[in-house]
Amino acid sequence: MSDVIAKKPSPEILELFDNPYPGRDFLITHVCPEFTSLCPKTGQPDYGTITFEYIADKLCVELKSLKFYLQAYRNEGVFYERLTNQILDDMVAAMKPRYIKVTADFTPRGGLHSKIVAQYVAPEWSGEGGCGCGCGGE
Repeated sequence: MSDVIAKKPSPEILELFDNPYPGRDFLITHVCPEFTSLCPKTGQPDYGTITFEYIADKLCVELKSLKFYLQAYRNEGVFYERLTNQILDDMVAAMKPRYIKVTADFTPRGGLHSKIVAQYVAPEWSGEGGCGCGCGGE
C-alpha cells in the first residue's frame, strides 16, 4: 500500500492481518468522525461519521489502510445509501467477516439529518459466541 490517497475507493486499498483470536467472537469497533464525500447533485461536501462494528473471521482490517480507503471518497459524488452499502460490500469482499455493520451518520443539511445502516451476517456463522453486538448472534 502506498501512503498516497487513492483517486477512487476500492477494496484493494484495504490491507488485512490475521485475526489473533479466530476461535473467539469479539466485537471490533472503528469510528471515523471526519468522513467527507460529495453530494452528487450539488458537488458540495457532505460530512459524517462512519462507524464499523465487526466480528472478524480469519482477517482484520489494518487501520491506516482503512483511513486511506475512506479518504478516497472525498472527491466522490455519491448518495448516502449507495456509499454505505458500497463500503459494506468492499469490507465484506476484503475481510470476509462473520458479521459487520456499517453506520453512516451524516451532519444535518437543509434541516435533515441522515443515518444509513447496512449489515452483513455470514451464512455459515452461528453467532454462538455471544458477541453482545445486537446482531442476533447472542
